[in-house]
Amino acid sequence: MLPKDVIKCYIKAGRIASEVREKVKGLVKEDVSILEICNFVENKIEEKGGKLAFPCNICVNDVAAHYSSSINDETVIPRNAVVKIDLGVHVDGYIADTATTVCLNHQYDGMVYAINEALKQAIKAVKPGIKNNHIGSIIQKTIERYGFKPIWNLSGHQMTRYVLHTGKSIPNVSRFGLSKIKEGEVFAIEPFLTMRSGAGEVTGLNRTYIYRFHKTHRNLNKDADKLQKLIKKRFNSLPFSKRWLNESSEKMEKAFSVILAKKSITGYPVLAERSGNIVAQAEHTVIVTKKGCLVTTL
Repeated sequence: MLPKDVIKCYIKAGRIASEVREKVKGLVKEDVSILEICNFVENKIEEKGGKLAFPCNICVNDVAAHYSSSINDETVIPRNAVVKIDLGVHVDGYIADTATTVCLNHQYDGMVYAINEALKQAIKAVKPGIKNNHIGSIIQKTIERYGFKPIWNLSGHQMTRYVLHTGKSIPNVSRFGLSKIKEGEVFAIEPFLTMRSGAGEVTGLNRTYIYRFHKTHRNLNKDADKLQKLIKKRFNSLPFSKRWLNESSEKMEKAFSVILAKKSITGYPVLAERSGNIVAQAEHTVIVTKKGCLVTTL
């Protein structure tokens, strides 16, 4: 099992994440600025003593993941939207990752119920020795029982200190695999679903708002080298937003373009359901214990 001081950090991160997730739900309304919601979430996390594990994702309707406002984003929540809020907190590098779906159109209430039930059933199955793909099978069967389709190419993920995605994954569909989860491992379990008529998969759009440090590149100009060092020091390997660099000058933009081209940093493209159908998401972080799991983000 994990050391007590590590578990304490995970629990604190989870408590902060849960409190902010529940509080932000009331802010999601028609015509509210997405940038305002992102800033609210990120500021609240820091006010409560946590640090940002990644930029707040606010994904509307068919967009499933990786939309976070740029510094001058004027996008607002549209009428009758289905809105996914995905947020992350870390305490000393130990991460809590959680998400919820807010539905402004009662036509899609069933989607929200189904995705929450899929997450609930998946968590019930977690214990040492269970195969990851068995949890995926439970998620798929639950989603399909309610008349929806899982997103097959999105999955939950193992997390370690300062690393958001590592090692093993928790699929959202049944698939062949021999990997088993072990006591002391930490996972973000996050089912996604769409309408039965949807493609059931996401595709990358030509838009990127979230980045992470990848590797140090030594042959850079002075400004790019300075920015590369700043990003590595401030964010480690965790995802970040250009909004967090507190500068939008022409010099910074040029330096950013250089380190991106040199692959010192990499980007996460916005992901949308391939057929344009509505997507719902739910997510909790769990620590695998001797007989089951501890959910840190309830």
